Amino acid sequence: MTLHILNRSPSDKGIFNSYQAALTADDTLLLIEEAVYWILPHHSASLSGLPARVVVLAPDRAARGVTKGEYEEVDDAGFVMLTLEHERTLSWF
Repeated sequence: MTLHILNRSPSDKGIFNSYQAALTADDTLLLIEEAVYWILPHHSASLSGLPARVVVLAPDRAARGVTKGEYEEVDDAGFVMLTLEHERTLSWF
């Protein structure tokens, strides 16, 4: 079980292929910072086909004025819990 932490915006197309290939069904993808823009309607289709659970860091989403979408959200304490629940953490920065 790996926690993948992504902070890159959808404009960075190369990162999508990299992290998508690394995800498994037991993994979680946490969208932070600029990556919260992935939940916008014109980008979220890319997320729907991923095998992993997708989670959004709520304070980062709110700070960027992105409307809450269909994806699970966590606060900062939830972020910490995700790191404790997973065997590994992989940051995509």
